[in-house]
Amino acid sequence: MVLARGKKPESNPFPPVAAPSGSSSVDMTVKSMGLQWAGTVPGMEGVREYKIFGCHGSLSCIIWIQQSVVSSEVEGTSYGTGSVLDNISKGEGNESEFQGPVKNRSCTDVLFLFIMLLFTISLVVLIIYCANNGDIYRILNGYDTCGNVCGRYNEPVKEYDKLGVCLGEDMSVKRLLQISWTGQVRRQCVDTCNDGYEKIFNRCIEGTDKPTGNTVSRTGYKNFFQEVSEDLDMSWREILYLCLIAFGFSLIILILFRCFVGILAWLVLIGVTLACIGGTIYLWVLWKSMKDELKDTEDSTDVTCHLAYAIAATIVTVIVLLVILVMRKRIKLVIQLFKEAGKAINSMPLLLFEPLLTFVALGAVVAAWLIFSLVIESSGFFTPGNPASYEKNPTMKVTRWYNLMGLFWFVQFCTGCQHMIIAGAVAKWFFTRNKSNLGFPIFTSFYNLVRYHLGTVAMGSLIIALVHLVRTILAAIQYQVKGHENAVSRCVFRTCQCCLYCFEKVLKYLSRNAYIETAIFGYNFCRGGQQAFKHLSSNALRVSAINSVGDFVLFLGKALVVIATILIGIKMFDEKTSVRHVWVPLVLVGIFAYIVADCFITVYEMAIDTIFLCFCEDCEQNDGLSRPYFMSRGLMEFVQNSKKALDVLDASSMPPSQAWSTASTRQATSAK
Repeated sequence: MVLARGKKPESNPFPPVAAPSGSSSVDMTVKSMGLQWAGTVPGMEGVREYKIFGCHGSLSCIIWIQQSVVSSEVEGTSYGTGSVLDNISKGEGNESEFQGPVKNRSCTDVLFLFIMLLFTISLVVLIIYCANNGDIYRILNGYDTCGNVCGRYNEPVKEYDKLGVCLGEDMSVKRLLQISWTGQVRRQCVDTCNDGYEKIFNRCIEGTDKPTGNTVSRTGYKNFFQEVSEDLDMSWREILYLCLIAFGFSLIILILFRCFVGILAWLVLIGVTLACIGGTIYLWVLWKSMKDELKDTEDSTDVTCHLAYAIAATIVTVIVLLVILVMRKRIKLVIQLFKEAGKAINSMPLLLFEPLLTFVALGAVVAAWLIFSLVIESSGFFTPGNPASYEKNPTMKVTRWYNLMGLFWFVQFCTGCQHMIIAGAVAKWFFTRNKSNLGFPIFTSFYNLVRYHLGTVAMGSLIIALVHLVRTILAAIQYQVKGHENAVSRCVFRTCQCCLYCFEKVLKYLSRNAYIETAIFGYNFCRGGQQAFKHLSSNALRVSAINSVGDFVLFLGKALVVIATILIGIKMFDEKTSVRHVWVPLVLVGIFAYIVADCFITVYEMAIDTIFLCFCEDCEQNDGLSRPYFMSRGLMEFVQNSKKALDVLDASSMPPSQAWSTASTRQATSAK
């Protein structure tokens, strides 16, 4: 229903309807297309004429109100004012119950937040235990054959003095560990490296004069690292410029996605189709030529293999063509989702800076893991021998895996928080009719995450981390038995790794969509995953189009940024002949370019997934008529009742005079 206040139309083709007796006032509440109006029509007993018009089955009406005059138009049917006003006052068929992301939320999956807290506390306790029984300088500086840590004061141990063990010498001045091989490994702490030794990470390693042709060993490790440092010092301006260029290319890619994503998507599909057809034709031609050249005395195994390749390629090509034919309309939806994601990011440009917070958090997690790993590896109890060593007890060995589990869990937790924040902000944008009145969607989404849904992210990240840990343990076992396994065991290991890898990918995808449902409705993880799975399974073809065409287009965007940045870097360094190892700054720039591109495009990817699930929820919660859609006109073309929904949308955007004229034309056409 659309309400417009204005001048009563001059022409009124319908006869007046008597006012209902005994009505002094009527309270009306009209809600439609996100517009709300509430008021009282006074003095109804004095109303001389009022008519109902523009109603389609009492679902959508155009109403003019001026003082005590209510006019309307009915297509093909006249309604008594009393009944229609009663319907309006009750809000039948007009009020949309679903108003987007819920505001009244409660904490979800709190148990897993407590589990995460207990895990963190226990990890810290284990690290403290390892630190009390270790010395990080055992790793940084090393220790000699007697067990004395280089660069440290080693306190004498009485029980070992009686055994004649040389532990407990002051090595504060001797900060370097010199390693030599003379029949057996000999380690000793020195203040400077002897001739023929090169300093590498506080170690003195025997040098070699054997030419190997390797870039590093050509000048020796010492000279190589020194030259790289000098190269980076001389080329820091070019590196900075290239990083800014990568930043600019990423912004350009987003603009290209917004303006030319349709062309990019169809180019990808055309390229895949031509590649499949061309490859199939080539294999058949190759098989035919090999068959013609084959002599009776020669083995035909190669010809048979190429025939099998050609048949397989033909089957794949036919499947690809059929899939593209079936999904052609879904591909249009993918293109529209790209456009909608571009609009969302334009409305909330601060979303592009959200990944920077994620990178800071991930950097802190990785740094903590590295420090904890050093503490764990430096721990152990002194074991006399030749050479002496520091052996770990079972608790220290378990702490290794505990620390690794912490890395996996917290990395997934940080990523999940990023997904939840983006999903909440984009969902708020999608379900807001007046896009100029968004408020602070990013801050609201961040608040909802911290206040209500950290437990949900903790649960989802824990499940993924456990699967990843199982994969790592399986890989470690496979490495331990390498060289002793048979063909069956190798097949079992590879099959398990493949299944776990696929399972992990599915879990990550479902978790990401569960976070979207949580951001919209405040569900817990299981309920959100169930709801997301229902939508994804009922839109399988659309999802496959998004995950194939959409993801490949996004990958091309990342690759384009990296390649373009490196090519410009090659051109820039051509003129800088003083740089001896050009590939080092180029590799660093390429890595940074990929990180920047992934930073921008990940936001785009998450926005697409969020808008798609919001689109599914909008279709389920609303019908476009009595409950108008929140989606844009472009997305409305992909719903079943798109024509009727677009008519309602058009009526809502018309001025009163134009709507009256359109309604009169429809009435005249209907009468004929």
